[in-house]
Amino acid sequence: MKKTVKILAILILTSFTFFAQAQKTQKFGHIDFAKLYALMPGQDSIKAVYEAYATGLQNQLTTMQAELESKFNEYQANQATMSNIIKQTKEKEIQDLQARIEEFNAQAQQDLSDKEQELTAPIIDKAKKAVEDVAKENGYTYIFNSTEGLLLYATPSDDIMSLVKKKLGIN
Repeated sequence: MKKTVKILAILILTSFTFFAQAQKTQKFGHIDFAKLYALMPGQDSIKAVYEAYATGLQNQLTTMQAELESKFNEYQANQATMSNIIKQTKEKEIQDLQARIEEFNAQAQQDLSDKEQELTAPIIDKAKKAVEDVAKENGYTYIFNSTEGLLLYATPSDDIMSLVKKKLGIN
């Protein structure tokens, strides 16, 4: 009997605890993260570094394309006087250079993407940290990114942009 009373008491206490937690109101907020990111300081320096990197890659690609054009023009101009072995060697040279240019272009695109990620990650992390801090300080349960349009419907929530801007010292 005592054992049954103890079990019943534990069940009742557990039920009340779950019920109390379920009744706790949840606070929702949203923020336009893309707009916040655009307001973050340091965008000019990121853009300058990225553009300089992209320009370096573009210059290298232009040099390679000029070399290809030069070799092709030389091949066309002298094709009639070349022996078969020289013709085949020049054609192979041109094909190899074309392949290298295509490979370089693909790698350059990946490098540009990686560079952008490398440059923007610290600012994104700083903004996310500020959102997290504001959410904790103001008792928010969830913060949604209103830019993504992930919610089809939600009860009205608070836009925390001003709080996060204040946290980051952005006017």
